[in-house]
Formats: sequence, structure tokens, C-alpha cells
Amino acid sequence: MNQAKRMGGKKVLVTGSGTGIGRGVALEFAREGADVAFHYAHSSQGALEGVDEARKMGVRAEAFKADFASAEEAKGLAKAAIDFLGGIDVLVNNAGITMNMPFDQVTVEQFDTLYHVNIRAMFFVIQTCLSSMMERGKGVVINMSSIHAFEAMNEHSVYAGTKGAICSFTRQVAIELAPKGIRVNAIAPGAVTVENHYKVVPGYDPSILGKLIPAGFMGEPRDIARTALFLASDDARFIIGQTLLVDGGTTSWMPFSEDFKQPLDSSFGLGYVPGI
Repeated sequence: MNQAKRMGGKKVLVTGSGTGIGRGVALEFAREGADVAFHYAHSSQGALEGVDEARKMGVRAEAFKADFASAEEAKGLAKAAIDFLGGIDVLVNNAGITMNMPFDQVTVEQFDTLYHVNIRAMFFVIQTCLSSMMERGKGVVINMSSIHAFEAMNEHSVYAGTKGAICSFTRQVAIELAPKGIRVNAIAPGAVTVENHYKVVPGYDPSILGKLIPAGFMGEPRDIARTALFLASDDARFIIGQTLLVDGGTTSWMPFSEDFKQPLDSSFGLGYVPGI
């Protein structure tokens, strides 16, 4: 595989690519030679800056606005991207919103908004892109989940539910679309530093949280972007319906192991096990 321009000639749509992980993914595909459609929901600044940066790399790029609370706007985005790019080879469903709220205080409106944006829009964007991918003979879909799908955190009942649903949805739609030549997988990122952290968290210091992660540091958008590139490449041709955890070891760590370990009877010859 040509590592220099491994996505040369590919047509890629990355939703939620005005900031953070999505923008990093879109730019990584552009860096590897793909034409890219950026998407934003409200502020256009980040997406337009991404477009300018991508064009300087010698690829075609454009930004499109769509509010994913509306299924029709989500489908409209897919159609606009297909028209601009001349088809779709790779779809990265990154768009999503989060919310911290105690379980007993969640409103119906909040619940519906997160499920509409995080799940319903993803469903119909894929559905709308399907015919274009089939016309081109094959395609790749990458859905962005989260470690919240695998481990719980207070006040994330709605968000975690949507991210868990993405894993199940990915597995299900993958087996339906594989016979059509379309591979579907998901990525579940762990803690990744993005620009919004510095805006909303006073004195934000990624090194502090990084000390709580087995890898010893927080991830960066490029860590997720490079995983997406792998899944979009032929190197991942035999990976279907999977969710890849990219979390620096967060979900592999058993947090009780140091506090509750107790020695076994030496006759077992086993050393230590968690006493839980």
C-alpha cells in the first residue's frame, strides 16, 4: 500500500468535522489524498478553516451545514456531499453531542435531542449514502462511539445509551451491508484532548488526566484519525462489524486491583488476585 497517498482519489464525508476529532479525521484523509466534505451544525468557522487547509494540500474540499436534530437535514447533507464529491467512498459518522445530567432530571426533550443527533441522523446518513457506495462497487462506513459504551460514569445515562446503541447498530448494519461490498465498523475513543476543553474547563491541563490513563497521556485527534484511515484502507478488509477501542488502556484497567488485592494460600502458587 502506498503510505504517502493511500486515500488518493477517494471521496470522503466526515460529519461533525468543524472541530475536535472530526476535523482531525477530515484533515488526515485530505493529507492522504482524499477529497473531503466537511460538516458543521452551527458555527462554520472551524469547518471553513479545515476546508482551506485541505485545499492547500491539493485536494477538493467544501463545508456543508446541517442540524442533525432534523433527519431531513441529515439526509440533505449526504445528498449535498455526494453531489459535490461525485460520489462517496468513505463515510465517517463523527457528529454527536453530549450532556451531563442526573438521571432523575433528564427531560424528554433532552433525551430525544441526543438520540436524534447521535443515532437517528447516523442511521439516515448511511442510508442516503448507500446507493452511491453501491454504484462505486464498495464503500466504508466508520461510526464514532465512545468508551462510555463500555464503562459507566455518573450523569451520562442518555449519552452512554446512544454510544452503546452505536456499537449494536454498527454490528447489525455491518452484516446487512457486507454482501453489498460495504464494510461498517466503529471506533470508541477514550479521553482525547480537543480545543473545546480549553474553552469550557478553566485551567484545563491534559497532563493531569493523562496520569490516570494507563498510557500515561491523553489521546489526540490524530490518534483517532489514523485509526479511521486504517479502517478505511484495504488493510482492514477482513474487519467487519467491530468497535475498536482507542483509549490508551482505560477500559483494560481494573481500578480495584491495587486497593483490594489479597494473597492466596501459597499452595495454589498463584500470587495475588483481586479480593472482590
